[in-house]
Amino acid sequence: MILAIETSCDETAVALSDAEGRPLVSKIASQIAIHARYGGVVPEVASRNHSHDLRPLCEAALAEAKVQPQDIALIAATSGPGLASSLLVGNTFAKAMVVGLRVPFYAVNHLEGHLLSPFLNAGGTIEPHVGLVVSGGHTLLIEVRRVGEYHLLGSTKDDAAGEAFDKVGRLLALPYPGGPHIAEQAESGNSQAFSLPRSMINSGDFDFSFSGLKTSARYLLDAMSEEERQSSLPDVCASFQEAIVDVLVSKLIDACRATGHRLAAVSGGVSCNRRLRSQMANAAKKAGIELLLADPDFTTDNAAMIAFVAAMRRKSECPPSSLDSDIDPNLRLGSSSHS
Repeated sequence: MILAIETSCDETAVALSDAEGRPLVSKIASQIAIHARYGGVVPEVASRNHSHDLRPLCEAALAEAKVQPQDIALIAATSGPGLASSLLVGNTFAKAMVVGLRVPFYAVNHLEGHLLSPFLNAGGTIEPHVGLVVSGGHTLLIEVRRVGEYHLLGSTKDDAAGEAFDKVGRLLALPYPGGPHIAEQAESGNSQAFSLPRSMINSGDFDFSFSGLKTSARYLLDAMSEEERQSSLPDVCASFQEAIVDVLVSKLIDACRATGHRLAAVSGGVSCNRRLRSQMANAAKKAGIELLLADPDFTTDNAAMIAFVAAMRRKSECPPSSLDSDIDPNLRLGSSSHS
């Protein structure tokens, strides 16, 4: 039995998985409603709520699985990247349990959790592939050679895709977080109504940039009256969403061709966007590439993906982490030709 804890940002998450990393119980205490009033995550508020929610959430997970703490054979916790005050809560709680239960501890990279999450329900074997992690804080293309061996192909130069969604959501006066609300509005919109830039789509590398798209959306809205904004809201959302989707799809397919991989995996909070999933599936089929999409239940921050990484690392005979290991709010993933 593996117990995993994820507190990298504003979601308090606990999961129990079997030795192969298959989730048995996955619980999340969301703070979206709490931070919505501020229009974004407030670190101090997030860490206080982690401290309040973590123990009862852990007890609820054990009760639902009908197991005792003594049944746990391994404990994992996110060590970074993320908010330092939030990471400390989950990491310290996990280490205290490790000391009490005398079991191995794995400090897990949050990004590795997302990266491998498409394989959660795919038999647990991690095959070489190109992974796209696209979330509120990160947009990364990574070549996965095996568990623990990752090569960074490209990343965003400025805003992450999810960050751009949320910032434009604020410009449109949509509720926080903006991404899901933009996607909802886009369902009834015309994605060709407005011409918005596909930044770096033909840059010849695998990096991203979304700040220019965000600025273009701002100029578009500034030129509209309030009545025009309201009447064209679905079209603006659809056009903005399509610009992001086009770039993500194009870069992933190009990365697969450049590396020779015939398998691609997409994960992270933005990967639950229905338009992105649809366009990814169409493009992959056309290119003859097998596509794995993270289960929607495991696209946002969750502890099941952290447990899965711990299981895969133990299976690969990676040694446990030291209890002296520290959190790293700026933790990176994989080697990079850029660094």
